[in-house]
Amino acid sequence: MTSPWLVIVDPQRIFADPASEWCAPTFASIIDPINRLVDHFGDRVLVTRWIPGTDRTGSWRAYFDKWTFADRPDDDPYFDLVDAARPWAVRPTVDVSTFGKWGPALAAITGDQAHLVLTGVATDCCVISTALAAADAGCTVEIVTDACAGSTDENHAAAIQVMGLYAPQITPLTVAELLGR
Repeated sequence: MTSPWLVIVDPQRIFADPASEWCAPTFASIIDPINRLVDHFGDRVLVTRWIPGTDRTGSWRAYFDKWTFADRPDDDPYFDLVDAARPWAVRPTVDVSTFGKWGPALAAITGDQAHLVLTGVATDCCVISTALAAADAGCTVEIVTDACAGSTDENHAAAIQVMGLYAPQITPLTVAELLGR
């Protein structure tokens, strides 16, 4: 098995700002756990960003009709990394306009059947979408439960429970469990 990659999913202002409709209320609580993981993983850290892109066809039309506040240019400051996440991005961020971040851009860096350790936001959207797609592609996926934040505590717990059903391809664990092995 290859050495694992830490993938920090979407640590952006749009998910951290309490005024945002997409704020993950416990976002601030995952900064320190992610800092510990970044120190552990060294140069095998990737940071992703969700950007809206320009596709407004199919279901994306209804999506942006519902979430008009997020229909902004990709370079809008709302999509910037939070200040605490800037040091994590020692490589260029992987920017995609899909919930799931697993795809050609990420695979080009990690390899096709990588070992991914996922953290970030939102557990119940972009993290779970990334985990399922990566597992389907043959990746080994670990979800660091206390380094992820959901849209609500209940949705976070539900997403972790669902991802746990995909063992052994997807394994939920804590920072302490990961660092203690």
